[in-house]
Amino acid sequence: MTGTRSEPMSDAGTDATAGGGAPDARVVADVLDALGRDGVAIVPGVLDPAGAAAALERLWAASAESQRRGIPAHIVGLDPNPANVRVFDLIELDPLFGDLIAHPLADAIVGGLLGADYIVSNFTANIARPGSASMVVHSDLAAVAPEPWLAPQTVNVIWCLTDVRADNGATRYIPGSHRYTTAADLPADPLAAMVPFEAAAGSIIVMEGRVWHTSGSNVTADEDRALLFAYYTRPFLRPQWNFTASLSEARKAAMPPVLRYRLGLDVTLNMAFNDVFASDQVSSPAPSPA
Repeated sequence: MTGTRSEPMSDAGTDATAGGGAPDARVVADVLDALGRDGVAIVPGVLDPAGAAAALERLWAASAESQRRGIPAHIVGLDPNPANVRVFDLIELDPLFGDLIAHPLADAIVGGLLGADYIVSNFTANIARPGSASMVVHSDLAAVAPEPWLAPQTVNVIWCLTDVRADNGATRYIPGSHRYTTAADLPADPLAAMVPFEAAAGSIIVMEGRVWHTSGSNVTADEDRALLFAYYTRPFLRPQWNFTASLSEARKAAMPPVLRYRLGLDVTLNMAFNDVFASDQVSSPAPSPA
């Protein structure tokens, strides 16, 4: 099994879970091994084709509603042109995205890497339409924490709602760059060192936060590439998104206790104790060694 661009981590069936919705422990272990070795892993079939298509349809509806609320879909300085469609505040826009951020397989992988008390930093979408171009090269950990970067502190679980290939704008990354401890470790031409992810619709791509990457360019004539980026961190890192401010009271009221904790909706935040972890509601494995 491998976490490389063209071969999936494992063939995990339709949802990579065992009976009753529990994540397949073998898949979780394989992903964690690949993250330590390669910094990336791909699990196919987490959503079946109908589920991926339905999520894509709801993403476009969320994009329309977000723009109706006055939130721009093109962020100047982030993407070179409006062919990259950004959608923010996904959890507020549709309950489906609240389900995905807490998906049992994602929870087990993130908990295994970062510890059971991880938090959600952000959840956004990037739809690369034909003509979209690459953003700046970056690592997600470098965006929220100063160097040196010595251990896993963050991770992205990327939901592929369409097929992902080099020609339709696949995320490009530098293999092994999760071992870089400072920006000085980057090669002189980082783009030349990058390879694209390749994954089928319904897959998740798991990318450790120290991996340096960029969005690809969509050079197809008529094909969109739609990805959801669920970004998780250890609890001492300040989240990128203020869910307390952005979520409606109705959406907050519907959140289960563990998700309320992960989104920072309660009074206590970065404490050495939390009642939610005294219950049997959290069962993530211990964090993996650095």
